[in-house]
Amino acid sequence: MANKIQNSYVPPKAKTPKDFFDYCKQVGAEIVDLKFCDMLGSWQHCSFPVDEWDEDTFKNGVGFDGSSIRGWQDVDVSDMLAIPQVETTRLEPFFKEPTVSIIADIVDPISRQFYGKDPRFVAKQAVEYLKKTGLGDICHIGPEPEFFIFDEVRYEQNQHRGLYEIDSSEGAWNTARFEEPNLGYKPSYKGGYFPVSPTDTFHDLRGEMVYEMKRLGIAIEAHHHEVGTAGQSEIDMRFCPLVDMGDQMMWYKYVVRNVAKRHGKTVTFMPKPIFQDNGSGMHTHVSIWKAGKPLFAGKGYAGLSEMALHAIGGILKHAPSLLAFAAPTTNSYRRLVPGYEAPVNLAYSSRNRSAAIRIPMYSDSPKAKRLEFRCPDPSANGYLAFSAILMAALDGIKNELDPGKPLDKNIYELTGKDKAAVPNTPGSLKESLDALKKDHAFLNEGGVFCGELIETWIDYKTKNEIDEIALRPHPHEFHLYYDN
Repeated sequence: MANKIQNSYVPPKAKTPKDFFDYCKQVGAEIVDLKFCDMLGSWQHCSFPVDEWDEDTFKNGVGFDGSSIRGWQDVDVSDMLAIPQVETTRLEPFFKEPTVSIIADIVDPISRQFYGKDPRFVAKQAVEYLKKTGLGDICHIGPEPEFFIFDEVRYEQNQHRGLYEIDSSEGAWNTARFEEPNLGYKPSYKGGYFPVSPTDTFHDLRGEMVYEMKRLGIAIEAHHHEVGTAGQSEIDMRFCPLVDMGDQMMWYKYVVRNVAKRHGKTVTFMPKPIFQDNGSGMHTHVSIWKAGKPLFAGKGYAGLSEMALHAIGGILKHAPSLLAFAAPTTNSYRRLVPGYEAPVNLAYSSRNRSAAIRIPMYSDSPKAKRLEFRCPDPSANGYLAFSAILMAALDGIKNELDPGKPLDKNIYELTGKDKAAVPNTPGSLKESLDALKKDHAFLNEGGVFCGELIETWIDYKTKNEIDEIALRPHPHEFHLYYDN
């Protein structure tokens, strides 16, 4: 495996178009695969013979139909340009023939302006806005995405039938399944945290995912089995600047899914695929630096600076609306419920995992001082979610928002007035979108989130997710009402 890591997918240098073409020759790639991120967070791609490109391609881009991308252009203004970004050049890990992969930014072909609904452009704008405020020059992001590894998934929805079924050799429900032989090593519901082999059957599979990510230049801190049964897993990336982490999140999901498929498995980043077990979150660590100096370390609560406390104030104030991007699906709010280690209370605390914002206390190094926002989940578009979190933090810092007193108690055990005094996360995607309608001026600052993006996001999520879910009978309704 050590040789695999040494055989990197990252070019020794990739700063100019010439570097790109030199790398294609070096690895024997005759095809380039161009990728870009749609509004909801999925990669789109198109492949081209390398000899069809020249240095002007990196200025003029390649055309595509923007009306076929979710939430983007109308059919009468569909032409768009994808501009390849040299620094994102990588050797594609999963194609049969040598292929070079590159990420694109999106441009309007008439105005030649960057496209306001391109998530990667939003992330770049967020970083530029941070610099313009003078408050910092780098926002470091460190997400902890969780996911489930299943053997099989089946689902269907039509006029006369609605079903889903998942299965996993690790599923707690399979202790009695005929497996010739069934050895009984199945993590129980909520019992999957840190077991060794043979209970953890996915160590080698996660390891292969890690090796592929390392070859792509992604620094990995750890991987392990998570709390849920049925193969819930976590792979943690080392923190890095916001735009880079947005790119890495795209590669992360791509690698995890394709390595799983390589072994006949399927992965989901759906936050709550299993009833009565823990869902998958994406705890997101955030810090702001300037001139190489971390700014969140200080002498305040939990070793935080005044800036960091104001940042907490901003995130807590705007949490209901920013969750429209950070917990962006109807399924996200199946996870954000009491009793499954999900943070449903908008409070902050050191060490306390029941708070929406935790201050990790593993190290007293100023470089390690950061905030951990625990509400996001991995169904989010990383570019948009990370940018929204930064914008909320900056609003708190600029306006010196008081985060209130920390809550150093087990919030799940609070009762009466104590419990009522702690605000909750939204109970549904609709509530988050309603909050976003009322509270988005902080996202508009510096032109980071354009009004059209926010309007399109609310409209798309309402029509295609909330309204569609509301129309369909739920299987449990048959249990409740069929013979009433």
